[in-house]
Amino acid sequence: MSTPNNAEDTIDLRELFFSLIAQWKLIFFCVILSMVCALLYLRVTPNTYTVNALVQVEEKKGASAALLGDLSGVIDQKSPAQAEIEILRSRLILGQVINGLNLDIVISSVENTVQERILHKPEYATKYGPQQVTFVDKGKAFSIQQFDIPNDYLNTPLILSIQDSTFSLQDAKTGETLTQGQLNQPTTDVLSAWQVNIQSKEQINGQYHIEKLSLPAAVNRLYSVYSVAEKGKLSGIIQLNYQGQDKEHIVQVLNRILDVYNAQNIQRRSAETTQTLKVLEQQLPELKVQLDQAELAFNEFRSKYNTVDIKKESELYLSQSIALEGKKLELEQKYAELSAKYTDEHPVMKEIIAQTATIKQKIEELNQTLKSVPDVQRQYLQLSRDVEVNTQLYTSLLNSYQQLKVAKAGEIGTVRIIDTAVEPVAPIKPKKAIILALSLIVGGFIGVLLALVRNLMRHGIRSANEIETTLGLPVYATVPRSSVQENRLKVLKRRKQIPILAVNSSNDIAVESLRSIRTALHFTLQQSSNKIITITGPAPELGKSFIAVNLAALFAQDQKRTLIIDADLRRGYLNKYFGQANEIGLSQYLSGLNTLEQVLIHSEVEHLDFIPRGKVPANPSELLNSTRFDELLAFLSTKYDCIIIDTPPVLAVTDSIVIARHSTANLVVARYAKTAIQELEIVVNRFEQANLKINGFILNDILREAGYGYGGYGYGYGYGYSYKADKD
Repeated sequence: MSTPNNAEDTIDLRELFFSLIAQWKLIFFCVILSMVCALLYLRVTPNTYTVNALVQVEEKKGASAALLGDLSGVIDQKSPAQAEIEILRSRLILGQVINGLNLDIVISSVENTVQERILHKPEYATKYGPQQVTFVDKGKAFSIQQFDIPNDYLNTPLILSIQDSTFSLQDAKTGETLTQGQLNQPTTDVLSAWQVNIQSKEQINGQYHIEKLSLPAAVNRLYSVYSVAEKGKLSGIIQLNYQGQDKEHIVQVLNRILDVYNAQNIQRRSAETTQTLKVLEQQLPELKVQLDQAELAFNEFRSKYNTVDIKKESELYLSQSIALEGKKLELEQKYAELSAKYTDEHPVMKEIIAQTATIKQKIEELNQTLKSVPDVQRQYLQLSRDVEVNTQLYTSLLNSYQQLKVAKAGEIGTVRIIDTAVEPVAPIKPKKAIILALSLIVGGFIGVLLALVRNLMRHGIRSANEIETTLGLPVYATVPRSSVQENRLKVLKRRKQIPILAVNSSNDIAVESLRSIRTALHFTLQQSSNKIITITGPAPELGKSFIAVNLAALFAQDQKRTLIIDADLRRGYLNKYFGQANEIGLSQYLSGLNTLEQVLIHSEVEHLDFIPRGKVPANPSELLNSTRFDELLAFLSTKYDCIIIDTPPVLAVTDSIVIARHSTANLVVARYAKTAIQELEIVVNRFEQANLKINGFILNDILREAGYGYGGYGYGYGYGYSYKADKD
């Protein structure tokens, strides 16, 4: 045996490319499977739409921001939009939307499964509204106008069964009936706190999944399809997005969120004005009573004394007193207004209290001066002053009240809705074109990956040069797989007969390769008196029988008297090529049960005879090693120009070595991408140990990696080469 040459391992891109091309069926299958999965996904996945809206948050800059100027942009400031984003995501807003549209009630059909969506297009729809939730099932609809259930059954899947004019609710897990009632009339169970009102104008029979969500669960359900984010850093523009399968529904929900948010923002802004109006509404009636009492007392005094002339000095005192009283009342009003926001410890409140105390002191001093005025004149001045002061105070408060009412009516919030939600045109997902394109790519990638894995798992011989370089022995021919033979095998499989390719399709490319073997062996046989050729291989399923029978047919077509012997006494099946049974054959002849004339069969191919293996003997190796077998081969060599013996695998049994000692040419068949070079090395070693020579190799099944199984040619067993009962 020659010393192997270790060549550097390299990747042959050309060979890799053709190996992938050879496995195009696998790649195509993966692509088709991937596309089928994509189509099924598109079938069961409903279209999802999205709507959006824009809200502007108006920022009111304080004195510090004005002083900072452009430097305020450098300092890390918190955007006012961040607080509004949290409000838009709060239960304060979403809770009102959920309760207003009854989004906490979830209804679906029990038939809405993946299998049903594959077979039939869904015909279900849920319409939410302030008064009711309407579920449409295949053109028939029912409405849930009230669905108040005990807290223990919140977030619990229930089964709603409707039969004619009655309904019932069962626990989906236990099947327990929880409540039942009549359609089109309220059903109230005082003991269990069930209040259900289901309305329907049509006759409905069916079952439906229904679930009442708690507020946190309903909010979390909204979070999965609702998002709020600021567009750009510190831009003050907030974008709201809402997704869903019903275009009208998602527009309705998002616009409702905007309405609730805007209303609460305005309400928050007008809270101070509302508080001030409340204080004024309490003070105005009291001041009106005081004014009426002062006017009544003044009129009674004038009627009694028929008016009194007041001197200029008295008039001066009167005007001063009136001014002081008016200022005192203004301070008291301001104190009442500010007390809604500040405590008495606030600097502004302290200042008002101090000013009020000073004015009271001045009023006290002026009153002491007025005491010196005659009593009648003094009473006149006192009553006149009371009327004037109460009139001014009442008029002032009344004007303030009217101004606040006008201001509240025109109050706007700190946010402005720029864009409201509008009905979308096209769905955002699933992206059908993208999914189909990705399915092609993924399917192709998986197919190529599997093909590469199959190549990596095959450590077999890839070229004739590998055999010649490693073992130093010639390769007589490389035989490609015959598609014609493969197709015929599939057709004739049930008939248990294998066609001879060299006879039926003599122009096939595999036959042409075998002709080169015949040419090479022709000169070898001419130089030897022994005309025996042994065809063997390291393992089963390499195509030894295919090579042997077609090579024998080619010799016969060359006008050579040819004999082919099936020496695989355990699992030989050459009889199928000739349409014969294995009732009698070589094993019976070697056992002395039949004569040569009885086991020798003249085939339909001219100049080609055949000896089948016969029934499986108990001692095949001993029979082949007997003198009777030696005498048989010696006799047949004088009668035929060429004898081809099909032998068992070398690595399975020793029969091939026994037969090879009678041969002129020993050919070993290897299969492309399946037979490992180490197996051939072991075969060569075994022949050398028996002082036998291997003339060369035949590399079979070239470039057809996609068809890994050599149907019809192989043995169907591994190295555990054992007996098998006949089935013929």
